[in-house]
Amino acid sequence: MSNPILERDPADPQKRKEAINPALKLVLELGPLMVFFFANTRGEWLAQKFPILTDFGGPIFIATGLFMIATVIALAASWMLVRTLPIMPLVSGVVVLVFGALTLYLQDDIFIKMKPTIVNTLFGAILLGGLVFGKSLLGYVFDSAFRLDAEGWRKLTLRWGLFFLFLAVLNEVVWRNFSTDFWVAFKVWATIPITILFTASQMPLIMRHSVDERAGK
Repeated sequence: MSNPILERDPADPQKRKEAINPALKLVLELGPLMVFFFANTRGEWLAQKFPILTDFGGPIFIATGLFMIATVIALAASWMLVRTLPIMPLVSGVVVLVFGALTLYLQDDIFIKMKPTIVNTLFGAILLGGLVFGKSLLGYVFDSAFRLDAEGWRKLTLRWGLFFLFLAVLNEVVWRNFSTDFWVAFKVWATIPITILFTASQMPLIMRHSVDERAGK
C-alpha cells in the first residue's frame, strides 16, 4: 500500500513506524526560523557576498525570501525521509509562502509580521474547534512522542488551543509596538523559550494520563 501524502491518523499503528527522529524533526521545524533570524541580522553582509539577494530588497525582505526557500527545503526533506507531509508544518509553510510572496511583491513587511498571528490563530481555532466536535487533534502533533488516554488528549488539546491564541495576541502586540529587528529577535529568542516552558509545564498532565503501551500486549 502506498503512503498517503499527509501524515497518518494518530490511531494508525503505521504512523509510529514512519516517525522522524525527534532531534531531526526539531531541526527541520526550527531551521527555517533560524535562517530568517540570521538573514535579517546579517542581511547587508549577505547582500555584499551574494549580490543577487539585493533583488529581494532590504534585510527583512532578504530574510523573508530565504525563509520561504528554507521552509520548502524543510518540507521536502520531511517528504524524502518518510514520504508523508506533517500537517501543522505544512499549514504553516503554506502561510509562509503566501504571506512571504505578498511581502516581497508589495515590499511591505506587514504581511510576514502577520504570519505568526494567522498561523497561531488558525491552529488554536482548529484545536478548539475539534474539541467542539469531540476530536482531540493534538495527537497529530505529539502522538509520535507519547500516548495519552482520551481525557488526557482532550485536556492537552484545550491547553494548547488556548496557548496558540495567546501566541497570536502576543505577536500582534510586539509587531505593532516595536521595531522590526526587535520583532524578529522576539520571534526567535522569546517565542521559542516561552513555548518550551509551556510544553514543560504540561508534563504533570502528560504523566497522569500516559498510557503504557505494554499493558495492551
